Order: sequence, then structure tokens, then C-alpha cells
Amino acid sequence: MPAEWETHVSTWFTWPRPEGISFPDKYDTVPPVYAELIRHLVRVEEVNINVWNPEMEAWVKDLLRKEKTPLERVHFHYFPAYEPWCRDHGPIFLVREQNGQLERAIVDWGYNAWGNKYPPFDLDDAVPQHVAKLRRLPLFSPGIVMEGGSIEVNGRGTVLTTDACLLNPNRNPHLNKQQIEQYLKDYLGVTNVLWLGEGIVGDDTDGHIDDITRFVNPTTVVAVVEEDPKDENYELLQENLKRLRVMKDQDGKLLNVVELPMPGLVEYDGQRLPASYANFYIANQMVLVPTYRHANDAKALAILQKCFPDRRVVGVDSTELIWGLGSFHCISQQEPA
Repeated sequence: MPAEWETHVSTWFTWPRPEGISFPDKYDTVPPVYAELIRHLVRVEEVNINVWNPEMEAWVKDLLRKEKTPLERVHFHYFPAYEPWCRDHGPIFLVREQNGQLERAIVDWGYNAWGNKYPPFDLDDAVPQHVAKLRRLPLFSPGIVMEGGSIEVNGRGTVLTTDACLLNPNRNPHLNKQQIEQYLKDYLGVTNVLWLGEGIVGDDTDGHIDDITRFVNPTTVVAVVEEDPKDENYELLQENLKRLRVMKDQDGKLLNVVELPMPGLVEYDGQRLPASYANFYIANQMVLVPTYRHANDAKALAILQKCFPDRRVVGVDSTELIWGLGSFHCISQQEPA
């Protein structure tokens, strides 16, 4: 599995349905956020959107036009899914070089809506199969549950994940840690599996890595830290930071760790939301970073700009989207060249 910063052919999204359960009583504020992201992305790569039917396609096109998003590089597919979290139900692309030729394939992990929390999810689970057929790519089906947001690779042989998610009995209760590591090695082409602990408070995925620690180059990670010792994220993020400080990559070298602030407490309707600057998406020549109308927004953008000197780091307000308990990385999936 290539690192996210390697060249993309496109970005995949699954458009959220008004009837879906991801944005209760607040759907109307979410599509404009998608439109803004896509407006940025079409400058640097193609965009593919899974929609329910021709009516949804027409509605989305109309919205994108209204939001001044060019449509020339936007492609629609009738690959229906109940909810929009394409990072978790979408295809995971693999790449290899064979006799001087680049070959691609897709891994179709099982998807059970984060431990059977939000049935039905059979349509979501089928999305990678549709994409493999569309792209005429080989499809590997490991037969176990795994979400894209639960794994983070450096494209050189190392994958980061969490105990809280991958060892949760609501995913693969028949597998132990060693067996899960073997699946990651067999189906992602990694040799080195690194485990962090808990995910952030409010995250209904049981602790996805893409809210806490991300690779920004093959040897460096950014790790979110909470500055307020009274905040419920403080201790668990300190514990993860402690683990990271002694972690080594596939070559036995300590990781470089860059601290990234948290946006403090983000709530809606009395519910704590899993707001994190780590949920950014790395596109061709660009990094799209969620912001939350917080004083730390500018600080996080500046840190990430230093981490990505050759890319433009763009902050986009994610305050409405995070009500669905995920942000830009959660809704997107890269298709490598």
C-alpha cells in the first residue's frame, strides 16, 4: 500500500444521503463542505463520487455548479452506500512494480460499520468490488474486518494502528494480535506493525489512527497532543506519545515525532465530537486540513506546512462535517497512480 503522499490518479468519495444517519437534523450544512473540498481537489487531481442513482447525481452536479466547483474532472458512479465514510468502506489500492511495469490491485477488507454499530451496511461493504470491476483490477478479499481509517502506512514497510480498534472483539474476535499483524503484512505488503493505545474521546470507531497519529514522510509522524491537563484526551494522548517516542521504523530507526495541537473541546447538542487536526487528507501538491474555528487552527496549519514544504496546506472549516463524527480523511480515499 503506497503512502498517501505518493502520486494519485484520483480521490474517491461516497456522497452522503439526506436519509442517512450520519448527520442527524443537520444534513443541509454538510454538502457545501464536500463542494469546497472538491473545488480544491479538482485543481490537482480527478475526483470520483459514488452516488445512489441518477437523481442524486443530478442533485450533486447542481450543487457543485452553484458552489462554483468545475465538473470536468468529476466522475460519478452508481455504487450506492448507506453512509459516506469512504475511507472505511472504500477500496484500498496496492501497487507493485513487475518487469518495469506498475501494476495495481485492490484489497476488499470486510466492513461491519465499526462493530455492527450502524446496520445495514451491506451496500457499503460492496463498494471495493464495484471499483475493482470498473478499473479491471485484481481483488484480494482477506475475509476479516478492517477499516481504512484504522491503518496508517509510510509506504516503506511500516503500518501504525491502535489496540483499541483492531483488538476490539466487535471486529475479529477469533483473531489474536499476532494473527491480525500477519493479515496486515500479507495484504498491505508491510513488515513492521506499530501499535498505539486509545483513540480520542467521541470517536465512535473505537480509536482510529487517523485522528491521532499520521505519517508526513517515511520517517516522521505528527501526533496530536492536548495542552489542557484537565481535558479527558490529555492522558491518553500522552500515553500514545510515550509509545511513539520509542517506536522504530522498518529499518530499526526511531521515528521523528512532531507534536500537533488539538482544537480543544468541540461539542454539538451536548455531545463531544472527535475533532482533530490529524484528520487531514494529502492530495497531489496539496494537504486539506480540517479547522474548527479555534485559536489552534492557525498553529496546526503552520506546523503541517513545515511538514509538507512542497505542498500547499489549505485549511477548510470542518465544524459542520464533524457532527458526523469524522472529517476529511474519513470521507476520502486515494487512488494511487
